[in-house]
Amino acid sequence: MEERDYLARPENVAPIAGAAAALLSLQRAGFKLFVVTNQSGVGRGFFSLEDVRRVNERLAQLLAAEGVRLERFYVAPETPGQPSRGRKPLPQFLFDARDEFGLSLPACYVIGDKLSDLECGWNAGVKRSILVRTGYGRKLEEEHPASVAAAVVVDDLPAAAKWILSAT
Repeated sequence: MEERDYLARPENVAPIAGAAAALLSLQRAGFKLFVVTNQSGVGRGFFSLEDVRRVNERLAQLLAAEGVRLERFYVAPETPGQPSRGRKPLPQFLFDARDEFGLSLPACYVIGDKLSDLECGWNAGVKRSILVRTGYGRKLEEEHPASVAAAVVVDDLPAAAKWILSAT
């Protein structure tokens, strides 16, 4: 989705151009698609878990209209300082997806625009963590190049899907 600080309203959900087609290409290649998201706005009292559910439902609807199936959303509502079972970079939600859906994490990929996304993948032992330059990704790459050195870095989600499909 396009970056919106503390997104709490479904009508503000805006998929990035080409995202649905990219996800559909991965799905057709046999990949299962999941969303793992930190939502500290809940822990900060900016919005509720119900607001998050409605936003996620809207995203799922928009993608489903293009043929994309998101298997599950994993949501960590805690703030960075609060104890959490699954807040990225903790890999617990990836372990949950592995157990619930029979995934082999060494054959999986994590795509994201924050260091916590990449670290979550690395901590879970996925095949590769991929940084997209959309959202916060470009700034992360520019300001902390050593932190992302082990990641694949691409411009956007369509480029990430293309990279994955060429690597498999």
